[in-house]
Amino acid sequence: MMKKYISLLGIAMMSIIYLQSVYGQGRLVDRVVATVGSSIILQSDVEMQYAQYLAQGEKPNEEMKCFVLQQLLTQKLLSQQAAIDSIEVSESEVDDNLNRRMQMMVRQAGGKERLEEFLNRSLLQYKEEMRSNVAEQLKAERMRHTIVSTINVTPAEVKQYFESLDQDSLPYFDTEVEIGEIVIKPELTKEEKEQFRKKAEGYRQQVLNGSDFGTVARLYSEDGSAPYGGELGFATRDHYVKEFSAMAFKLKEGEVSPVFETQFGFHFLQVLQRRGEEVNVRHVLIKKKATSSSLQRAKAKIDSIYEKVSEGKLAFHTAASLHSDANETKYAGGMMTNPEDNSPLIPINRMDKETFTAIDPLEVGQYSKSFLSADQTGEQVYKFVYLKSRVAPHKANLGQDFAKIQEAASQDKVNRKLSEWFEQRKENTFIDINEDFLRCDVLKPWMEENKEILANK
Repeated sequence: MMKKYISLLGIAMMSIIYLQSVYGQGRLVDRVVATVGSSIILQSDVEMQYAQYLAQGEKPNEEMKCFVLQQLLTQKLLSQQAAIDSIEVSESEVDDNLNRRMQMMVRQAGGKERLEEFLNRSLLQYKEEMRSNVAEQLKAERMRHTIVSTINVTPAEVKQYFESLDQDSLPYFDTEVEIGEIVIKPELTKEEKEQFRKKAEGYRQQVLNGSDFGTVARLYSEDGSAPYGGELGFATRDHYVKEFSAMAFKLKEGEVSPVFETQFGFHFLQVLQRRGEEVNVRHVLIKKKATSSSLQRAKAKIDSIYEKVSEGKLAFHTAASLHSDANETKYAGGMMTNPEDNSPLIPINRMDKETFTAIDPLEVGQYSKSFLSADQTGEQVYKFVYLKSRVAPHKANLGQDFAKIQEAASQDKVNRKLSEWFEQRKENTFIDINEDFLRCDVLKPWMEENKEILANK
């Protein structure tokens, strides 16, 4: 029974692929653990992903390798279809993804040196080893999005989904609130900024005097790229804020910029390499931090706004649009949304302590006094909040929780679409999994499909 499988000879050849150790001939260091169509998955692929899992601070768990292999199997199916559909990803996308991963892993491991010791290789070597896998992951993600991009749910489907649920097991929602915020960030005077500019200038002079740029960045930069010597990877002009782009794209390779200011603080950078419309730079960032005087000015400003709003001289949504420094809410009249489902109702148990303390005593329609808080970047800000509505704890129902149920119904429809897609591809693709993974319950559906295929040969 012929289907779209690679030849048995090809399978046999791939199933005996071994990589010999460069440290001793004849020592087995890799092997094929699965075949998906014309692609193979190596033991080293599984181990690399498992090492990343451990580097995130997780405890050793051999069972996780079963889930890693399952992810790699689905990734192969998606990426193979992506190749058929001519779905591509750019080098800069791969670089950006790799850099973000490395930054996260360095933070979780407690530093660059500890991560390299754990991985038993340099970060540069690890990045290169991961590059092809990350590119494949990005293609797979893009293919997955393509498969479900046209899915939407109608109100009738939401109702049908809700009625299909076990009514005795419906979720119970804690108190939720609909709130708005007006945020004022402390603004530094030119004189207050000068201490941070001088600090950046001092580190720049160290570089100009012969110190290694990467070492200076690792020691002193306050950016997430510091563990990598400040290197950001290849990126296009529109990837950065305009001041950073202007500097990065006008310098020659190897040239060190003067100190310049962006919304993030004071930087200086060095161009490492150009590649078409992309540039790879490394930089040092010194963040601007609020001073006691700037905080006092911010407090006075927000109290003035609060007074006008609470006295009815200025509508809250107008005040937010005109004066708030929180770009994520000011264009919505100051109203906040739940990041998990974009609904206007926010569970009180998901709030930061300061905001919860401010709204807890309020009646609907009231405003809190101003209070010191932190924005999404961790910088100090002053804010006051408006309580528009409060929903008491309750069991899920369509009237109060339509947005949440709609999100769940949509996700259910997405999952069913993906399941159908994978079942169809599995039926028409040769899949072989090494017997060492027979113990994995999560892989049994893949193995059963394989047994059926082999039985028909």
